[in-house]
Amino acid sequence: MLFDLEPTRSQPLREAQLLAARDRLRAKHSYLVITTGHSPYIEDTVRLAPWRPLPVRAVLSSLLNRRVGAVTADRLLNLPAVTAFLLRDQQLREVVPYADVLVRSDAAEIEQYAQRALDRQVQEWFEESENTFPLREKAFLIALAAFNNGPYALTAELSDKLYERLRKTGDPERGESIPVFGTHIGKRLQVARARLDPADVKTEWGPVRQLNASFKDDRTAPVLLKEVWTGHPAARPALTGWLDELSVDGRPFVRTRAAAAVAVLALTDLPSAMALVIERWADSRNPRQQLTAVSALTFAHRIKAPNIPRIIDGWSADSEAAKRCWVAIRAHGLIGPERPVETLAALRAQARTQYGLSEPDEHIRKELPESVALLLLSDAGDTALRELLRTCADHASTRALALTGFLAACSHTDEGPCPPLLAWYARTASAADGIALLLRTALGDRETNRRAEEILQDWIRAADRDPGTEEALATLLPALVTEPREAARLDHLLDTVPGLDGRPKPAAAARLRALVRPLAPA
Repeated sequence: MLFDLEPTRSQPLREAQLLAARDRLRAKHSYLVITTGHSPYIEDTVRLAPWRPLPVRAVLSSLLNRRVGAVTADRLLNLPAVTAFLLRDQQLREVVPYADVLVRSDAAEIEQYAQRALDRQVQEWFEESENTFPLREKAFLIALAAFNNGPYALTAELSDKLYERLRKTGDPERGESIPVFGTHIGKRLQVARARLDPADVKTEWGPVRQLNASFKDDRTAPVLLKEVWTGHPAARPALTGWLDELSVDGRPFVRTRAAAAVAVLALTDLPSAMALVIERWADSRNPRQQLTAVSALTFAHRIKAPNIPRIIDGWSADSEAAKRCWVAIRAHGLIGPERPVETLAALRAQARTQYGLSEPDEHIRKELPESVALLLLSDAGDTALRELLRTCADHASTRALALTGFLAACSHTDEGPCPPLLAWYARTASAADGIALLLRTALGDRETNRRAEEILQDWIRAADRDPGTEEALATLLPALVTEPREAARLDHLLDTVPGLDGRPKPAAAARLRALVRPLAPA
């Protein structure tokens, strides 16, 4: 058996050599099996047979049948842990020892074997020497972990950027260029235990057909990132520099995956991830990097990294560090639905702080209502609405936050024909009175009157295109009238609402006005 033959330019594999070897083998009644990979240095006339391993279930079944009998073997093969293990396309070298584990019938060992096999595989990848497993392929594995199930071409492109940084870490004076052509894609994916799948990817130019690369075992990506971050600290400068580069990339997908990778690092080692990556991004002057910090904190919380709400609460109260405060306020809008009362308390506190400053931070002041809007439009909308109504009259800053946040929610649109907040009003009786009260208050407030009227005009124009929106408005508009002055204001708005782009006034405006006119003074 000759394993992993690697022909070179100076020593290619020729058909004449194999024919000569065959004659000698035949004379000795012997056989020779040679394994090799894809190579341009194998003569075209040499016939290659692709290696297809035996089905792993069949191998494991055979081993168990010989040791414990058919009945017990069948029972062991149908254990949930074994079924899941075999579905992950394991290698034969991992399947054979599993038979010993199953024979011992230790439930904990059976459950943990697959995870331990994965951990060993990842450790082997990064313990291998440069000669056995090149640094460029290690960089590809890290990039694949960050961009798992993303376009292969993008993953390969960005892995070379990481490779360049890793190479300089080992030898800062090394000035060699990255090879333009390198490992065959099939061999690269085989080593990585990954696959290619065609998929339609959404882009700014519409859906595009691409080949996505992903690990066959979805658990590999986080395990690999954890191993690199905690097991190989010398790689951290290169890795953080690479993530910095990704965080300001012009492609949103790249920035999102960078944030997700950092979230895994935060789950693994929160203090280091905060100090080396997230805090720097939050303090950055680059808005893309700040937004990536928001995403990293949000993803970290989603995957149960510890203390993220505590970090965000602390940053949102620190108006001295304005950039971190802005990041925290934006993050509050994303993770706030899980804790709406605490989130709104933090937003109100910062609103009051900004109200008391002679020169409030404009970025923070604009972000506060946007986070309130996200809370109102989330699953925690009912709780958020009650909190806004409860505290609206406490202080001028809380009133302004409640009204501007509510109007920001009113301005949001989605793929549906009816504006989300108006749809919420129509389907949720418990929220209807509160929504009407806030909109009525906004219409009567000098600071918010103009924006509230513009929102109503947009809704009226939407009603002209969608009967459901008109039906919701037909219920809402009378609820906005509690006195003659309010009725007169609505009557005037419906009478003067313009069409868009020079079009005629929406026909729905006249029908809705007929509902309001009887409420107006003669």
